Amino acid sequence: MTNREIAKILHEIAVYLEMDNESFKPRAYEKVADVIDGLEEETADIYKRGGLKALQEIPGVGASIAEKIEELIKTDHLSYYEKLKEKKPIDLSSFNGIEGLGSKSILKLYKELGIKNLNDLEKAVKRGDIRKLEGFGEKSEENILRGIEFVKRSGGRFVLGFIMPQVRVIEERLKKLKEVEKIVVAGSVRRRKETIGDVDILVISKNSKPIMDYFVGMKEVARVYARGDTKSAIKLQSGLDVDLRVVAEKSFGAALNYFTGSKDHNIELRKIAREKGLKLSEYGLFKGKKQVAGKDEEELYRALGMEYIEPEMRENFGEIELAKKKRLPKLIGYSDIKGDLQIQTNWTDGVNSIEEIVDAAMKAGLEYIAVTDHTKRLAMTHGLDEKKLIEQGKEIDRINKKLEKKHIKFKVLKGTECDILKDGTLDLSDWALSKLDVVGVSVHSYFKLDKKEQTKRIKKAIENPHIDILFHPTGRIIQRREAYKIDVDEIIKAAKETGTVLEVDAFPDRLDLKDEYIKKCIENEVKIAVDSDAHSINHLSYLECGVAEARRGWATREDVINAWPVEKMLKFLKN
Repeated sequence: MTNREIAKILHEIAVYLEMDNESFKPRAYEKVADVIDGLEEETADIYKRGGLKALQEIPGVGASIAEKIEELIKTDHLSYYEKLKEKKPIDLSSFNGIEGLGSKSILKLYKELGIKNLNDLEKAVKRGDIRKLEGFGEKSEENILRGIEFVKRSGGRFVLGFIMPQVRVIEERLKKLKEVEKIVVAGSVRRRKETIGDVDILVISKNSKPIMDYFVGMKEVARVYARGDTKSAIKLQSGLDVDLRVVAEKSFGAALNYFTGSKDHNIELRKIAREKGLKLSEYGLFKGKKQVAGKDEEELYRALGMEYIEPEMRENFGEIELAKKKRLPKLIGYSDIKGDLQIQTNWTDGVNSIEEIVDAAMKAGLEYIAVTDHTKRLAMTHGLDEKKLIEQGKEIDRINKKLEKKHIKFKVLKGTECDILKDGTLDLSDWALSKLDVVGVSVHSYFKLDKKEQTKRIKKAIENPHIDILFHPTGRIIQRREAYKIDVDEIIKAAKETGTVLEVDAFPDRLDLKDEYIKKCIENEVKIAVDSDAHSINHLSYLECGVAEARRGWATREDVINAWPVEKMLKFLKN
C-alpha cells in the first residue's frame, strides 16, 4: 500500500470515529494520516526496514495504530476499518469537496435518507428531500448542489504535490536502467500545474525493449494499455495514467518541448516558426527537409529568436513576447528559500515540538523559521491565548540561546497565525501581537460571507499596524473547497497600501495564492512569502510546491521575502 492509500484509510477511520462521538481517537488518526501523507519514504519500506518499532518512530504513531498499519501493509486490508464500514456502509471519499458536510451531517443523511454515496446525494437533492431534514433547509440544499458540481469538475485529476513522490520513484527506477541514456518527466508535471491528469516520460535509448519490459511490469501497474518498442502506456493502482516514449537524441529537445506544452504555448511557437519559413514539430525545427534545431530546448528557442523559457511559464500569458525582447524575469530558484514563515507545532495542532522542527529545518537547508501556531478561537486546535503565547515565547528564547551557545546560525522567530474574526477584528490583543517577530492572519470561519463583506473583513484585519502577512489569502483547498468570495484586486491594493505580505501557502492542496494572483502581486509590487504551512516535519518538503507556484506567477527572488536573509526580511516587516 502506498502512503496515500494508508492515509486515506486512516482519515476515514477518523470520520467513522467522529460519527460514534469518540473524543480523542479521531484526532489521533487524523494526525497520523497527515504525517504519513507527507512522508517522502513509503511507509511499507519503513516497515520492511524496521518492523513495528520503526512504524512507532513515525510522529504520532502509537502501538495500536502501528499494528493497524502493519496489517494494511501485510494484507492490503484492515479488519478494524472493514468493521467500521460494515456498521456504516458509506462511501466517505465520494463526499470530499462537498463543503459543509461533516461527519455528523453525513451520518444524518445516511440514517434519515439512506444516502451512501455522491449519486444518492445528488438524487436526494433533486427530489428536494434534504431541505425537509431538521438542521438543513433550502440554503443547505443549494450549497450541497454547488458542492456536487464542484466535485464533478475536479474529478479525474491528481494534486501534483501529493502524487509527485510516486512519479519520482518511477523516474528514479527508470534512470537506473543501463539502457536509459537520458530521462525527463514532461507534460503538466514539468510545468508544475496544481493538478495533473496523467504523466508523460521521455527517454533516449538505443535499446528500448528492456526499458519497456520493466515499465509495464512494475509492481504498481494495474493495467497495460499498450506495449511497444517506442511507446508504452499504463495505469497505476493509484489510478494515474503514465506514458513512456523513446525519442531519438537529435529530436529530444523538440519532443520535450512538444510534450511539455502547454498547448497554447506550442501553437504560438509553431506560428513563429512558420513566419520564419520553418516548420516545428515534435521531431525538430526544419527548413525544408533539413533539421536546424531540436536536439535540446535551448537551441530550439534560440533558433526561433527567443530566450529560453522556463517550463513553469509556458502558458502563453505574455512570456513569448518577453522572450523575443530578451526581458524574461529570472525566476526564483527551488533552493532560494531561506526561511519558513508558517509552521504549526505540538503547542496546537502540529505533530512535532519546536526543537524537532528546528532540527528538520536545518537539515533542509533553511536558516530560520517562524513558529505560527493557531490562536484561541480555534478551540479544536487547542489555539493559544495571550498567556500561552508568552510561555511559548520563553521556550523559543531558550532554543535560540541554545543555538547561539553552539554557534549555530539559525533563528527561531516568534509568530502566530492569528484568526480573523467575523467583523475583521483579531483573536489576540494588539499588545500580544506587538511582542511577536512575525504576525500572520487568516480566515478560518464564515466562508459564506458575500464578496463585499469578506473583502471588507480581510482589509480591516490587514490594516492593523501589527499584521505582517495574510496567510492562504483566498481559503481554497484544491478539490475540496472553493475559494471564498473576495475581490482579490482590492486585497492586493490594500496590501500595497499597508505593506502587507501575501502568502503562497505551499501545502499541495492549497497553493494559495494561485499563479494568476501571484502575477498580479508582482505587477503591483506587492511582496509574497512562500510558506509550507507545516503541521509535521515531513511537510517542510512542500516548500518546493510553493516555489513552483511562485515561478508559475513569474516571481523572482526579490519578490519573495523569505528568500532573503533573516535580518533583511525582519526589517521589511511592519514590526
